[in-house]
Amino acid sequence: MTDPDRGTEHAGRRSKRYLTPLQKYEVFLQLVRQEMTVIEAAEHWQVDRGVIMRIRTVAKEGALEVLANSRPGRRAKERDIELDMARADAARLDEALKEMAVKLMLVEGKGRLG
Repeated sequence: MTDPDRGTEHAGRRSKRYLTPLQKYEVFLQLVRQEMTVIEAAEHWQVDRGVIMRIRTVAKEGALEVLANSRPGRRAKERDIELDMARADAARLDEALKEMAVKLMLVEGKGRLG
């Protein structure tokens, strides 16, 4: 029942095999596309069936959480804050420019305008 290509730990237990995030995603896609069953995926990736079940559960929960947080208009609120800050900055600069124009007019006098 043990695979000769796999190493064993103490008491004949298989050594742990760690999948990369990309491999886990590929496992999930294979299960979703129904390319493999859980048992086939476990044999193919040389991991326990529980690992495959956990990958499927975590991927599904993560996808649902991300989709729940991606409501329309949510990012618009963040942009509105930035837009309000930019408008306030523009208004401050507009007032500063008006003050400088008044000072320039007083220093140079009205004679230059007309």
